Amino acid sequence: MTMLERGVSGGRLKVWDPWVRLTHWAIVLLLPFSWWTAETSRFDLHFLSGYAILSLVLFRIAWGIVGSDTARFARFLKGPVAAMRHLAHLRRREAPVDIGHNAAGGWMVLLLLGLLLVQAIAGLFSDDLIFTRGPLARRVDEAWSSLATSVHLRVFWVIVACAVLHILAVVAYRVLLGRNLVRPMVTGVLQAPGLDRAPPPRMGSPLLALVLLAGASTFSWWISTLAPLSAF
Repeated sequence: MTMLERGVSGGRLKVWDPWVRLTHWAIVLLLPFSWWTAETSRFDLHFLSGYAILSLVLFRIAWGIVGSDTARFARFLKGPVAAMRHLAHLRRREAPVDIGHNAAGGWMVLLLLGLLLVQAIAGLFSDDLIFTRGPLARRVDEAWSSLATSVHLRVFWVIVACAVLHILAVVAYRVLLGRNLVRPMVTGVLQAPGLDRAPPPRMGSPLLALVLLAGASTFSWWISTLAPLSAF
């Protein structure tokens, strides 16, 4: 049993860098904005939102490889058995404090990033045959574009379902364990017993983060310049 599991002494620890928090909350805001712009036929804004989401997802994937300790997939992705064991602890109201994503939450992060990436890529190839066409729609035949459009429409609701499940898990942590998972994602600091004795996770280079974010944004901008009416 670790110090954190025994609950000795109190403490504060910086666990989330600004880049993880920026990605998280920006996507939280952009998803409903994307839905609203589609529902109200503001497709210029819808595409801008989509490019922003694509940039953030590409950045987060890269940051999950070379970024801060708590951001790295290799640090928080564990096997299915570990995820199930964590959920069993939660049912018994005795889950240990995790520095970063827990074993179950890590898989949700990966699932959401994958769905967001599929959603954004499908949008690039989509074509509603009326007003709106993605910048890459004419680079594939009509059947593939139609499939991309269908995927783009349906995956959004899968993302919504996963987001609701994620929110319910956060509420469960608050109700069952008395732990606030929202505050650390806002402040970057985790407060829990035993953290004063835990080694702080290494934070990634801000310069590297800026380079990766600029690279992801530049790539999305370049995609946006491939106008649908260009001759191929």
